[in-house]
Amino acid sequence: MAQKVAKLGITVHIANGTKDHVLTSLLNNELVHTRFVPEKSKSGKKKWIAHSETAATGVVKLNDGAKMVLTSGKATSLLPVGIIEIQTDFLKGDIIKIVDEQNNLIGLGIAEYGSDKARERIGQKKQKALVHYDYFYSAI
Repeated sequence: MAQKVAKLGITVHIANGTKDHVLTSLLNNELVHTRFVPEKSKSGKKKWIAHSETAATGVVKLNDGAKMVLTSGKATSLLPVGIIEIQTDFLKGDIIKIVDEQNNLIGLGIAEYGSDKARERIGQKKQKALVHYDYFYSAI
């Protein structure tokens, strides 16, 4: 959980909370503790998406190439060419889970169109992104 929060751009400190004055000691750099350095700060929308796994309605399965591109750390959208299966239905604007070929969670995103259109476009090139990179959160 600490790594997930740090990935969202928030510093996390883990310290022994049973000691007296633990917060004061932490602020004065007098306490031995673990600090998770944040990555580049994420937008409020991405923070919201990152904590929406239980609200996800759809599930989209990707091939390994699309997984590699989406998890590369570069700003990349989810294109239909990398989709191999739409596992559950969803509507435009829904949160969807994005999984790999072994059904492991890759990330979460907001669908730009519904599952009907997504099914029509599976594997096709030169199509509109299912999830724009501004609305994709990588769980890896």
